[in-house]
Amino acid sequence: MTIHLNIIGSFLIVLALIHSIFPKYFNWRIELKSLSLINRQMMTVHTFFIALIVFFMGLLCLTSSAEIIETNLGKKLSLGLCIFWVIRLFIQFFVYSSKLWKGKTFETIVHIIFLILWTYISMVFLLIYFE
Repeated sequence: MTIHLNIIGSFLIVLALIHSIFPKYFNWRIELKSLSLINRQMMTVHTFFIALIVFFMGLLCLTSSAEIIETNLGKKLSLGLCIFWVIRLFIQFFVYSSKLWKGKTFETIVHIIFLILWTYISMVFLLIYFE
């Protein structure tokens, strides 16, 4: 399982760093202009904290795989992370509109990759919990 946690940890750190390009990629300067100041700032702050927690999840997987796999606390943490990523998988299926990706090659590929990744991450954490 250590190799799986290393893969997940590396992916999560990259994912966290990718969040830094969101404002430019999604053209937030223009897109969020119509929002109130509090809503604009909440988008920025929440994106930062999501990236931060994803980064720390990745760092934890890379630096503490033995503790996650072998200790009771690690197994409880694995269950919590499994639940977190299962909810994220659910959102990928049922919250994001298919209008965002259907008929668009790049977006469809990204959608499928995330479905696979959220499933993989969820299953690894679930298996660790039950080992």
